[in-house]
Amino acid sequence: MNVVPGPENVLISTVCLSGTLEDKMRAAAAAGFAGIEMLDYDLVMSPWSPSRLAAEAGGLGLTVDVYQPFHVETVHPELFGAGLRHADRKFDLLMELGARVLVCCSSRTAGGLDDDDLAAEQLHTLAEHAEHRGLRLAYEAVPWGRVPTHEEAWRIVQSVDHPALGLCLDSFHVLSRHNDPTVIAQVDADKVFHVQLADAPRVNMDVREWSLHSRMFPGQGSLDVAGFLRQLTAMGYTGPMALEVFNDVYQQEDPRHTATDAMRSMLALDEVVNEGRGGADAPKPSRLPPAPALRGFAFAELAVDEVSAPLLSRVIAALGFDHVGQHRSKEVQLWEQAGARLLLNLAPERSIDPASASICALAVESSDQISSMERAERLLAPKLARRRRPDETDLSSVAMPDGNALFFCDSGAPRHWLDDFSPTGATVAPTPLIHSIDHVSITESIDDFDQSALFFRSVLGLVPGASAEITAPFGVIRSWSASDPGGQVRITLNTSPLRRGDWAPGVSSPQLVAFATDDAIACARVMRERGVPILEMPSNYYDDLDARLSLPDQFIAALRANSILYDRDETGEFLHFFTEMLGSRVFFEVVQRIDGYTGFGDPRSVPLRMAAHRRQRLSMRASAPTEVSSEHRHDYSLAHLTALSLSPPDLVDAAAGAGYRFVGLRMTRVTAQEPHYPLSYDAALMRATKTHLAATGIEVLDIELARMTSGDNPRDYLRFLEAGAELGARHVITQLPDADFSRKVDRFAELCELAAPLGLTLDLEFPSWTETPNLTEATKVLRAANQPNAGMLIDLLHFARSGSSVDDLRKLPSQWFHYVHVCDAPGEIPATTAGLIHTARFERLFPGEGEIDMLGILEALPSGIPYALEIPRAMLVAQVGAKEHARRALAAARHHLDAAPVLT
Repeated sequence: MNVVPGPENVLISTVCLSGTLEDKMRAAAAAGFAGIEMLDYDLVMSPWSPSRLAAEAGGLGLTVDVYQPFHVETVHPELFGAGLRHADRKFDLLMELGARVLVCCSSRTAGGLDDDDLAAEQLHTLAEHAEHRGLRLAYEAVPWGRVPTHEEAWRIVQSVDHPALGLCLDSFHVLSRHNDPTVIAQVDADKVFHVQLADAPRVNMDVREWSLHSRMFPGQGSLDVAGFLRQLTAMGYTGPMALEVFNDVYQQEDPRHTATDAMRSMLALDEVVNEGRGGADAPKPSRLPPAPALRGFAFAELAVDEVSAPLLSRVIAALGFDHVGQHRSKEVQLWEQAGARLLLNLAPERSIDPASASICALAVESSDQISSMERAERLLAPKLARRRRPDETDLSSVAMPDGNALFFCDSGAPRHWLDDFSPTGATVAPTPLIHSIDHVSITESIDDFDQSALFFRSVLGLVPGASAEITAPFGVIRSWSASDPGGQVRITLNTSPLRRGDWAPGVSSPQLVAFATDDAIACARVMRERGVPILEMPSNYYDDLDARLSLPDQFIAALRANSILYDRDETGEFLHFFTEMLGSRVFFEVVQRIDGYTGFGDPRSVPLRMAAHRRQRLSMRASAPTEVSSEHRHDYSLAHLTALSLSPPDLVDAAAGAGYRFVGLRMTRVTAQEPHYPLSYDAALMRATKTHLAATGIEVLDIELARMTSGDNPRDYLRFLEAGAELGARHVITQLPDADFSRKVDRFAELCELAAPLGLTLDLEFPSWTETPNLTEATKVLRAANQPNAGMLIDLLHFARSGSSVDDLRKLPSQWFHYVHVCDAPGEIPATTAGLIHTARFERLFPGEGEIDMLGILEALPSGIPYALEIPRAMLVAQVGAKEHARRALAAARHHLDAAPVLT
């Protein structure tokens, strides 16, 4: 029996890859392919001649073995001459490229004929011309062509009976009909001149659309490509094979990544085909080291920062983990409970979003660490260089598709990775609540989903379970799961197959670490008592569970009381509960498997959990540090000038990520140089902003700026006011740079009247360089206008720079003040108007960094009003980015202001 052609002998079609032909050839060579199947339009787009292309390919160690497609169809004899001339030119081209096989695809046009005898005659002539040049024609049936099946194509090839004419068998076209590889058994292997390999998911769509957009590499879909290859081998086929995968994602992906996936899929396919062959002469797999047995997860490592680390530490301590070790040379903590271990890394190799946490590494216990690493490298997984001291364990690790690390650990090795941690002296609980990591779940983008699934399946030797598509609150979720044969390592992947618009659950790629327990109900009770933020499930779920399943009333009551979900199948039962979202994207799950249950719960638990997490996020508001009592906390708003480079949707996301409750949106342009966000008439921007507000729970505190100069008409601001009301804003910042007192009072009053039906207040701000420069002048305007929705906005910088009096401020009506602009600044006041404006727009300071009497001014204002942080700092934003700047502003304000009892 012939050996299955190895992956190193398989070509990759240039149709699989994105970029120019030069990009594609370099990617194919880097992935280890020895040759390519060239698509005609790739050559047409290249500036290189065919001979130059052949030379360049040769320099990369590639051969151009096959060229495709050449469309053939039986035509009237008078038209055949033009087609023959076209074919002869293609034959000359193949000679220059060094290719020896031309794929001839069945076609269908209005001028084609259904005439088997004429078809055989014309194909015979083409074959004669090809033979004179030493070429072979591989005739391919396609479902939308005049010859739609390989059976019909085979009959035509037999009828022509020419040594230069054979078949091209495409696994997709063969298997997409019945997914039965034995249907090719009738074909003579000596007349198969070329084979194309592709997989695909089972979908209900037109076969042509399916073929041209949704093909996948072998092993990634549901077609029996391994059986197809075994059948070919059994028939004695030893000719060329090419991966031919039309896929919308791959054709936009970096071709190096796609080529790597292609080679990885072929190595995994080769392993499956060889394992599936029987008989005494069956060769043992030799191209890929077998996957060693896995004994479970050694650890999961979470990247944290100074904000998220205390939060995660409190929660995992309440889950029953103990901080038992501190790495000898890195800022890494070891938390342990029985066989479950978590690492908290405060100085990860890759940066994370501020105040967040994310999985940065996974580690599995391998029965043969060296073989696991050899297999991973053979499957083109990049080996990671790891910083370590000479006396520390040399752990083997490779990069996962998301760039994070996958470690291979061996508890039987002479030196154990745990030896790198110094004991903290923590007392380990004698009766652990959980005993191991049950599984890890990662959310991928649709572009990376198949790549990650292939990586875990092939590198770790996992066996895929059933895939699922689940209807969820934010669109369909596609789920993939796999585990090792012993059921010790389980991975699940999730993705959204289709993304449209800005509406989203507000969590960027959530990640889950699930722990195993022997008693979920008892575990949940203890954890709740310890303060674990268990995700609350709605009572309707338990009513439905009670109606669907015959479960004891007492059992249902226990599930309900502890927010535990339940599932059962023909093998056993599954109990599980979740924590709330921690550090923006990470959450935990505790699971109990009974009687061999191998799944991950009722698919309906996914939308149930997503909806519960959304309720949790929307109920959260900005909270002060734990050491600050609740009576001293304030609601904070992110004023747009603090991060003016962020568009309104991005500003909302930044506010949500940092912990603000509100945002202020700048809807008019004050200077020609600043960004403009015309929410009043940009429908797309308005829609995106509203969906981000809804998704995050952030509210709009105010809009700006209604700036009434001597030439402005209040009615020109009507659409601006209406847009603010549409966004749910409460207040409008107004400035009056007009020297005519009567005119500015009248216009301010008219603006108030326009805003009143919309539920908006008009809050007058007094920059010190304008014609309404201080508290005294602003007070006169409000008293003269005498409008019930008129207010005054105190900006601490403007108040201090205008020389306004705190004593005068205390005497004003409290109902005038709806919120306050907070910042700090140096005590020295710039001597020029330009200096005042520059400081106000670009050089404010965080609370506590300057010399403004912040606490004195704030104490004179009503208690409980929101603090809007308007702290533009151009240099800091340039250094750390607008989002990080906004986070630091809030942290400074909480530290300096929330601890001040005089403000209550």
